[in-house]
Amino acid sequence: MNASFSAPEITPDELAARLEGATPVIAQYIETKASQPDALLFFRMGDFYEVFFDDAVKAAAALGLALTKRGKYQGEDIPMAGVPAHAAEAYIAKLIRAGFRVAVCDQLEDPAEAKKRGSKSVVKRGIVRIVTPGTLTEDSLLEASGANRLVAISARAGVMALACVELSTGDVECLEVTPESLGSHLSALRPSETLVADRLLGDEAVYGLVKVLGGVIQPQAAALSDPAAGLTRLKRLYGVETLDGFGAFSPAEVSALGLIAAYIDVTQAGKLPVLKAPRRLGAQTFLAIDPSTRASLEIDRAQRGGREGSLIAAIDRTMTSGGSRLLSARLARPLIDPLAINARLDAVEWLIERRGLRQEVRNTLRGLPDMARALSRLGLGRGGPRDLKVIKDCLSHAGGLINLLQSADRDSSALDTHPAEIMAQITSLTPSEAVEALNYRLGQALVDEPPLMARDGGFIRPNYNANLNAAINLRNDSRQVILQLEAQLQGETGLPLKIKYNGVLGYFIELSAKQAEGIATLPNAAHFIHRQTLANQVRYSTTELIDLDSRIQRAASDALTLELAIFEDLREEVRHLTHELQQMFDAVCALDVACAAAEWAEDHEATRPVIFDGPLFDAKGAKHPVVVQALRSEGKPFTPNDCCLDASGQAGARLSLVTGPNMAGKSTFLRQNAILIIMAQAGLYVPAASLKLGVVDRLFSRVGAGDDLAQGRSTFMMEMVETAAILSQATDRSFVILDEIGRGTATFDGLAIAWAAAENLHETIKCRALFATHYHEMSKLEQLLSACENISLTAKEHNGDLIFLHEAKKGAADRSYGVQVAKLAGMPPRVVARARDILERLESENATRLKLDDLPLFASLQPEPVKNAAPQQQSEAEKALLALNPDDLSPREALEVIYRLRTLVKIEA
Repeated sequence: MNASFSAPEITPDELAARLEGATPVIAQYIETKASQPDALLFFRMGDFYEVFFDDAVKAAAALGLALTKRGKYQGEDIPMAGVPAHAAEAYIAKLIRAGFRVAVCDQLEDPAEAKKRGSKSVVKRGIVRIVTPGTLTEDSLLEASGANRLVAISARAGVMALACVELSTGDVECLEVTPESLGSHLSALRPSETLVADRLLGDEAVYGLVKVLGGVIQPQAAALSDPAAGLTRLKRLYGVETLDGFGAFSPAEVSALGLIAAYIDVTQAGKLPVLKAPRRLGAQTFLAIDPSTRASLEIDRAQRGGREGSLIAAIDRTMTSGGSRLLSARLARPLIDPLAINARLDAVEWLIERRGLRQEVRNTLRGLPDMARALSRLGLGRGGPRDLKVIKDCLSHAGGLINLLQSADRDSSALDTHPAEIMAQITSLTPSEAVEALNYRLGQALVDEPPLMARDGGFIRPNYNANLNAAINLRNDSRQVILQLEAQLQGETGLPLKIKYNGVLGYFIELSAKQAEGIATLPNAAHFIHRQTLANQVRYSTTELIDLDSRIQRAASDALTLELAIFEDLREEVRHLTHELQQMFDAVCALDVACAAAEWAEDHEATRPVIFDGPLFDAKGAKHPVVVQALRSEGKPFTPNDCCLDASGQAGARLSLVTGPNMAGKSTFLRQNAILIIMAQAGLYVPAASLKLGVVDRLFSRVGAGDDLAQGRSTFMMEMVETAAILSQATDRSFVILDEIGRGTATFDGLAIAWAAAENLHETIKCRALFATHYHEMSKLEQLLSACENISLTAKEHNGDLIFLHEAKKGAADRSYGVQVAKLAGMPPRVVARARDILERLESENATRLKLDDLPLFASLQPEPVKNAAPQQQSEAEKALLALNPDDLSPREALEVIYRLRTLVKIEA
């Protein structure tokens, strides 16, 4: 093909060359495409969106469309593919998932208007939106319970900042980050798309993190990251003269927010979304969880992919999609402020104590629509009547929620008060007069089941507006109106006239030729306008009939026009109240999370953790919520365990060495204690008999690492990289769990690394740590380190079978039971028996002297002689054996030789 649109920029000369020989429509397509060369251009033509040239080839392959042709361009056929306009959303969603960006080019005028400029005039078209992974707002393109975030990363004067927006809900935040903490923030946010200042892409560390954790990468020009330009864009985005009312932002933060503002301006074709004020986060607002820790603990995604099997899937009892997103966000970024954590816990406790109230609240919340996303769509001008109905439904339910919450204590004899968080929700849910007025108007205006698109009409109640009512009546009852007029004229004239219709004259009065003679005798004969005379009939009209004809013809169009005008008025009213409506829905989501947390806690007999500033972690009867759920579905119990760690070494060990056989539950024990921290600091009850927790600033988990083929790293190398990151970033307030450090290399190397790492955790970092190992030699650290203890997960043998007790007890394990676990795994019996035999020989009193050539299996596999090696001195037994000729020995002599050799071997031993 001659035309290629892969270049990022097109010069005027190149564009002029491309326009040569193009028809007016294709020329319009080429000019529009030139403005967005890296996006597939959906070009509206009537009832279809068409794609041409290279875009058609790509779209046809990605969507499974038929690739056709439309005319010629510069002597070659023009490839073309298309999708119906009413189904375009589904096709766009598929392209976005395939990694494309889609520029939507719509018709900006009615084709009839274009014809007024001349028969060959082209309908005006323009890009109304660029659809990208991070700027989606449609429910059909989004995961209901998952966030869809756009992130920007920039750096100024050696300071790096990250900004984040969720366009579908209006949330905006920013903070300064370090290269070391960037991965933790990206893994918590899980952006769909990341904007990166191009100068940062040269930093291999930053690029490596964004490539893995940032979704689709969109490099941004250096000019866009200038703080001064960013400040101007932000003022325009928020419609303010200064950002001082939002807080003090560093140049790096303004730069990152400016990148987002510029990207929104481009992708939304100048439409300004209604966003919440940017929230500036402190450097240490949340519990830091690095990407590998997040993956190993399976907080929001299971390691095999997907939500099923994750922590969020096990505990999510929310009733709304917004509540589910909020719960996921709290688990992704737990708090570190004890006061804020306890405020959340107060709300959960209050609702646990009021089961009846909780059930009524949950029933009210059940199926409540997603007002946050409806507000976003309406703000961007692409919402529909159903989005207005969503807001009406949410506002109607808000009053019921307030009544339930306010009446709670009136129904109780206790002199308690509402927790601060519940009071904040009541305050936010209480509507202003303006919101009450909006709710009333929406109720009066909207039908019970409005259509999806405003252009379909029929979503406003006819009696809401007198003109609309008249237009709809005229549209729907035009025949009845004509009959009424006909009867009126018959009564006034006394003639049997008829009102008829044809495509040439429209509505007309028809009389026979004889009856028409009576028209001239009427007092108001001048009102009858002659239109046509036929052989046997004469046709007339009147001023009233001409006006009625015109109104009937315009009735359907007028009705739709009036409905669209009413829709725009309501949409604009919603837009002005968006911030208050967003706060109301935020309160709904927070209430949903608190009720869901109370429901789960009651169902699982969870307890409120005691949260404070301090070095203690003391869990009694703790369980792993995901494993508990899995076992419960099989009707099996879970064995709870205790764990006490004190960084100060006073109330308990600072470092616990965990030993025991594989499959005994070491990894579960390690993970469940880390998950207790996440749940507690997220403000949730925990699956334990009790938990005393001094808040943790950083949580590290190295449990099961894989290789990284893309970067040429082996499993052992990945393990060392992750362990190095832990030892360099952990503080005395951190919590570390390590599993099998050093197992991927030679035994002594691995033991040395594990030993040194354990010492460093205990002596240098002095943090709370659980360290699982199969190196039994490390159990000696209990005597060498002042705040170290051994814990073992127990198992016992019964009739040759291994039984796992899953109980954590003090003391080191005496064995690893590897052969028994191999048997349970289905290892062939001959191999298991052979392994047991070898193990017994290795563990015998002469194990240190046992050589491979002593084992019968390897007896024939003698090593090759080493060149120039010094000859080994023969033992007396060997000399005696070599001096013998077996063929010359009688049976008695052979027996004597055996006794003699046995004596020599004993002497040498």
